[in-house]
Amino acid sequence: MSYVDEVLERVIAQNPAQPEFHQAVKEVLDSLRPVIEEHEADYRREALLERLTTPERQILFRVPWVDDKGQVQVNNGYRVQFNSAIGPYKGGLRFHPSVNLSIIKFLGFEQIFKNSLTGLPIGGGKGGADFNPKGKSDREVMAFCQSFMQELYRHIGAFVDVPAGDIGVGGREIGYLYGEYKKITGLYEGVLTGKGLTYGGSLARTQATGYGLVYFAEEMLKANGIDLKDKTVAISGAGNVATYAIEKAEQLGAHVVTCTDSTGWIYDPDGIDVATLKDVKEVKRARLTEYKAARPNAIYHEGKGVWTTKCDVAMPCATQNELVLDDAKTLKSNGCIAVCEGANMPTTLEATQFIQSNGMFFTPGKASNAGGVATSALEMTQNSERLSWTFDEVDSKLQNIMVGLFRNVDSAAKKYGMEGNYVAGANIAGFLKVADAMKAQGIV
Repeated sequence: MSYVDEVLERVIAQNPAQPEFHQAVKEVLDSLRPVIEEHEADYRREALLERLTTPERQILFRVPWVDDKGQVQVNNGYRVQFNSAIGPYKGGLRFHPSVNLSIIKFLGFEQIFKNSLTGLPIGGGKGGADFNPKGKSDREVMAFCQSFMQELYRHIGAFVDVPAGDIGVGGREIGYLYGEYKKITGLYEGVLTGKGLTYGGSLARTQATGYGLVYFAEEMLKANGIDLKDKTVAISGAGNVATYAIEKAEQLGAHVVTCTDSTGWIYDPDGIDVATLKDVKEVKRARLTEYKAARPNAIYHEGKGVWTTKCDVAMPCATQNELVLDDAKTLKSNGCIAVCEGANMPTTLEATQFIQSNGMFFTPGKASNAGGVATSALEMTQNSERLSWTFDEVDSKLQNIMVGLFRNVDSAAKKYGMEGNYVAGANIAGFLKVADAMKAQGIV
C-alpha cells in the first residue's frame, strides 16, 4: 500500500464520523501523489503526512450565555490550531448551527495550504460554534461573544493565533469579541482581523475575498487566452464574498445575473444591482424576495437551482458542497467554461472530477478565495506597524498577491506534468512550502 493510502486509512480510522474532514484530506493527498512518491522514503520516515493531517491542538469548550428571556443557553465552541510551521495560526471563526468538529477540521486543514499560497507568514487554523446569530438581539449576540472569548482568549494572541470572521461572524461579532479580549487581557493588539476601521481594521478587508476571487479568475482566464469582460457570470451566495465578487466582476465588464440566499435565488437579466443587494442584505438583513420587490425585471425562485442558469463562468460563494455532480453536468451542457470557487470546498469531489475531465477550468477555493486571509495578514502588518493604508494601497497589494498566487499554482501544475489542473497546482505549491518548513524545524 502506498504511503498516501496508508495515511488516508489512518485519518478515517482516527477521526470517525468526520466526513467533511475526510473529504478535504483525500482531495489534497490524492493530488499530491506525484510529489509524495518522489520523496516517499523521507516523508514516511519523518511521518510528515501523519503530522500534517493531525492538528497541533484541538480545543473544545462550552459556551454558556443568557438570552433575553433570562434563560441560560449552552453552545459548543471550537478552535483547531492545525499547523504553525510557517507562522501563527490564522483562520476564521464560524457561528452557524451546522458547525461541528469535522467542519472545523476540514476548514483548518484547507487553511494550511491557502495561507501558504498567499506567500505570507501565516499558519492554518479555524474555529467557531454551533450558535446561530440570526434572529438574536444585539444583546444576545454580545452575551454569546463575550462568553466565547472568556475561553478562547487563553489560546490566541497576535503572535500565536489570530482569528478572523467567517459565516455568522461579521463586524458586529468581531467588535464584541475584541472588546472582551481587551478587557480580559489588558492588551490592545492585532489579535483579531476584520476589525472596525476605528480600532485597527483595514480598508478593503470587507471586499477582499470577493475581489480576490475575481482577480484570480481574471488571471486564470487570461492565461488561457480568454477575457473576463462581457462574460455572463452566475454567482451563489449574498454575503460579503458573493456581493463583492459581483461588484468587482461588474467593474471589470462581466455580466453577473444571479445571487442566492438560504431560501431561494435571484435571476436578474439586467445584471445584479449591487446597491440594491447591499440594501437588502447589509441594511435590512432581509431575504432576496426584497430584491425582487425593488427590481421588477428580476425573477425570484424558491429553493435551489441557481446552476441551471446559462453562464460562461460559475462562482459558488455560499457554503461547502453546494455544487453537486448534476449541477456540474447542467453547467457543462449550458456552455459554462469555468467554475471558480469563492466559498470553502463548495464543489463536491464528484462534481470537481466531472468539471476537470470535461474541458472546463476549475479553481479551488484554497487558491481563488485566498484574498480574504491575505488581506487579514495585511491587517496584521498594519497593526504591527501602527499604520493604516489607503483602500487603493490595500487593493493593489491584494491584486498583486492574487496574480502571483495564480502564477505559482500554474507553475506547480506544469512542473509536475498536470498543466491546467489548478487543484493539483494549488495543493502542491501550498504543500511544498509547509513541508520544507516542517522538515527544517525537526520533529515537533
